[in-house]
Amino acid sequence: MNPGSRRDPPPYPVTQASSHPVVIWFGRIGDMVMLSALLEILHRRYGLPCRIIGAGGWTARIYRSHRDVAEVICLGRHRAFLLDREWWRAVRMLRAQRAAPVYVCEDFPRKLPRIRRLLRWSGTPDSHCVFMHEMLAAGTRDGPAPEHWVDRLVALGRRTPPAFREADFPWPEPAPRCAPRLEITAAERTECDAWLEARGWLGRPLVLVQPGNQRTMKSGTRPRISPDDDKAWPVDRWAALAAHVRQRMPRAVILLVGAPQEAAFLEAVRAAAKLSSIDVALLPLRQLFALCAASHSMISVDTGPAHAAAAVGLPLVVLFGASPPRLWQPRSAAGSPVIGVGGAPAASRVDEIPEPAVFDAWCGLLDRAPAASVSTAVR
Repeated sequence: MNPGSRRDPPPYPVTQASSHPVVIWFGRIGDMVMLSALLEILHRRYGLPCRIIGAGGWTARIYRSHRDVAEVICLGRHRAFLLDREWWRAVRMLRAQRAAPVYVCEDFPRKLPRIRRLLRWSGTPDSHCVFMHEMLAAGTRDGPAPEHWVDRLVALGRRTPPAFREADFPWPEPAPRCAPRLEITAAERTECDAWLEARGWLGRPLVLVQPGNQRTMKSGTRPRISPDDDKAWPVDRWAALAAHVRQRMPRAVILLVGAPQEAAFLEAVRAAAKLSSIDVALLPLRQLFALCAASHSMISVDTGPAHAAAAVGLPLVVLFGASPPRLWQPRSAAGSPVIGVGGAPAASRVDEIPEPAVFDAWCGLLDRAPAASVSTAVR
């Protein structure tokens, strides 16, 4: 087939899904966690788990074990497509699934040409696709497109590509959760319990603190806060918050979690707190998910792990900078509480948020999700 050609749409609507739904999004960790809300909808509408085409290895790790996912293909984020093996794997998959409905969640203008090229080279016609950016531009049947990204994904999941008859793929009953949900395997839970037991923490309430974000990961061996980092909170406020959490919950273990690149920043917070019950945990993504599922609560800046924590049912407080919570506040299919602090228009930077406001918000989690019931609800 000529890579530049497009197959003509079929002369009649496709009446059954003979292929897995395909979902394309080149998002980051938080985006791909929120994507799980759409995956459940499509799995239940079309009767087959989804195939995901993403960019970045975290997508495969997030969905390493998930009932709504059949396959994950991760394109290189900065690799030329002609040299990317995963690109050709995606092309072959799309060509083999000629009857698949395709849902394109990407709305970033600089990424859309790459997706258009992928669809064109695989011979996927527009009549088999629905596009997020077109939905946002046109609005929904009921009016303007939703603001929150989870609601946008749910609205996209209600749409049907033109080549398919909507009546053949109705909205599922009972209704989907319409919220992100991640799954932790029994083996991962067992491994997490062993990790906690080896450190003497098993059975104690765990309060996770995620102080870093994408910019702090670039600080190297010296914990520096960039002036243009609207999600950065000073080290002394994190230390003061840890001290207040310790006073409120004396048996708690406070774990500063993050990526290995954030080690210097996390160690600075631990040293400033001067507490015996605070430690640093630099864990791979799946181990972090399992730890969240075994914990009491989390306090985090607006970042990917916060969305993952909510998706496994962990109550949390999220500090927002310039991003408004109405667009990005994490949601939970388990109904666990999420409290946002700051964000536009209340604040344009996280460092505008006083420490007592964050501590009070965390105390609100205790009122809404008592410690004795958290572990049982999550597990």
